[in-house]
Amino acid sequence: PTVLVAEKLGEAGLTLLKEFANVDCSYSLSPEELCTKISLCDALIVRSGTKVSREVFESAGGRLKVVGRAGVGIDNVDLAAATEHGCLVVNAPTANTVAAAEHGIALLAAMARNVAQADASMKAGKWQRNKYVGVSLVGKTLAVLGFGKVGSEVARRAKGLGMHVIAHDPYASADRARAIGVELVNFEEAISTADFISLHMPLTAATNKMLNDETFAKMKKGVRIVNVARGGVIDEEALVRALDAGIVAQAALDVFTEEPPKQDSKLVQHERVTVTPHLGASTIEAQEGVAIEIAEAVVGALKGELAATAVNAPMVPAEVLTELKPYVELAEKLGRLAVQLVAGVSGVKNVKVSYASSRAPDDLDTRLLRAMITKGLIEPISSVYVNLVNADYTAKQRGLRITEERIVIDGSSECPLESIQVQIANVESKFASAISESGEIKVEGQVKDGIPHLTKVGSFEVDVSLEGSIILCRQVDQPGLIGKVGSILGQENVNVSFMSVGRIAPRKQAVMAIGVDDQPSKESLQRIGEVPAIEEFVFLKL
Repeated sequence: PTVLVAEKLGEAGLTLLKEFANVDCSYSLSPEELCTKISLCDALIVRSGTKVSREVFESAGGRLKVVGRAGVGIDNVDLAAATEHGCLVVNAPTANTVAAAEHGIALLAAMARNVAQADASMKAGKWQRNKYVGVSLVGKTLAVLGFGKVGSEVARRAKGLGMHVIAHDPYASADRARAIGVELVNFEEAISTADFISLHMPLTAATNKMLNDETFAKMKKGVRIVNVARGGVIDEEALVRALDAGIVAQAALDVFTEEPPKQDSKLVQHERVTVTPHLGASTIEAQEGVAIEIAEAVVGALKGELAATAVNAPMVPAEVLTELKPYVELAEKLGRLAVQLVAGVSGVKNVKVSYASSRAPDDLDTRLLRAMITKGLIEPISSVYVNLVNADYTAKQRGLRITEERIVIDGSSECPLESIQVQIANVESKFASAISESGEIKVEGQVKDGIPHLTKVGSFEVDVSLEGSIILCRQVDQPGLIGKVGSILGQENVNVSFMSVGRIAPRKQAVMAIGVDDQPSKESLQRIGEVPAIEEFVFLKL
C-alpha cells in the first residue's frame, strides 16, 4: 500500500510506516495537488494544517482506506464524507496530552506574570518593573471548559499550583472529577465565577464561538483566558472588544480561527494578549509519540485490524476490541452466509440479530458486531466496499433494517457471547432447510477455541468451522453418504476441513455441512446434486 504523509511527521513514525508501506512525504500540497495525488494512495496522514475535504474523498475513487490525524482534533477532516466513502479516520489522542497540558500551564503562568511583554520590553532596552506587575495564581479559581484528557491534566497541574479548580463538561464523569479534586459545575457558573478560564473542548457546531459578546458579558471583570484547544471556540472580534472594555484582563492564545492569523490581526497585536504559533503539541517527546501512535493506527487499519482510536466508527475500547475479535469475524461470516441463502428478487429488508449472553445488557457493546453483520449482508450482493465505518450508512441507503435482541442465559460472564443468530424475514431461500419453523432464513454460530463455527441452519443443528467455504446438503440420513460426497470432492483435490451432520431422527432428514478450502468446480457440485439421497444443496462462499 501507499501512504501519503502530507505534513511533517516524526522519524520514528516514518520508520514504522516504511516497514509496511510505500511512503510518499509530500508537504505543503495545495488542495488541487492533494486531490490529484490522493487517487494513488491507500492512506493519508495529516496534522492540523491540511484540509481533508469532501473533494479529497471523491478524488480518491474509493482507494483511500484510512486518514490518520497526527494529533487529537479532527475538525480539518470532513467526517461525513469519509464515512460515506468508507474511509476510516483515526487520530492520536494520547501522545500529546501532557505536552498540550504543559503548554496550557506555561501560558497561564506567563500571562499572569507578563513574561512575554516584559521580555520584549527588555530586548527593546527598557527596564519597566512597575509596568509589568502580575497577579498570583494561588487561591484563584480556574474554570476548565472541556474536562477530557488535556483538560483533566491541566486541572491536576493547576491544583498543584494552589488554584481552586472547577470544570464544565456535559460528558465528564463526576467521580473522575472528584478523584482529582475538581468540582463539576454548569457553564453559566463556570464562566461567571472564574478568575482564569482554560479552554479544552473540540471545535464542533455546538462549541463554535462559544465565547462571544454574550458570554464575555457574564464573566467576572478582569478574567484571564487561556486557549490551547481550537481557535474557533472564541469569537476573536468579541474577545478584542472584551479586552478593550476591561472585561477580559488578559488572554493567552496558542490557536486561532485562521492559522496563521493575518499579520495585522488586532488580537495578535494586542498588548495584553500573549500568543504562540500552535505549539501545544510541539515538544520533542510529543512529536515522536504522536508519530508512533498515528503510524501504528494507520498500519493497523490497512491490515484490517480494528482501530481503538477510530473517530468515525463505533468507538470501542481496546480491551473490548480484543475480547470481541473472534465474534466480529463470526458476525460478518453469519451475515455472508445468510444473504447467500436468499433466493428470488424480493430483496433483503428486515434482519433480526439475536445475541445470547450471560452478561448484563450494558456490559455488552454490540455496535461493532452489528456493523460487521451489515458488512457481511451487503458485500456479497453489492459492488460497494463496506467496512466498519460506512456499514450503518450503507444499510440505511439500501433500506436494510436491522433489529437486535439480547437473550439472557445462565452461565459464566467471562465469555462475552454464547451465540449469535441472524434471521432474514420475508424472503425465499435457495436452501429450503434454512427456513426456520417461524418462516425466516436462520443461521446461528458460536466461537469455539477462538474460531467461528456454524452451529445451526434453520432447525438443523450442525457444527462446522467457518473457514474457507461451505457446502450445505439436505439428505436422507443413510450410511455411506459422507463417503460419496467426500470422494467426489477428493477426485478434484478439494480439501475438506470439517464435516458435520445434523438430523431430526435416525434415518430421517438430515443436513450435512461441509467445510472446504477451495471452491469446487460446477461439475463437482453438479455430481454432488445427482447423488440420489441428496434432496437439495447449496455452495456458500465465505
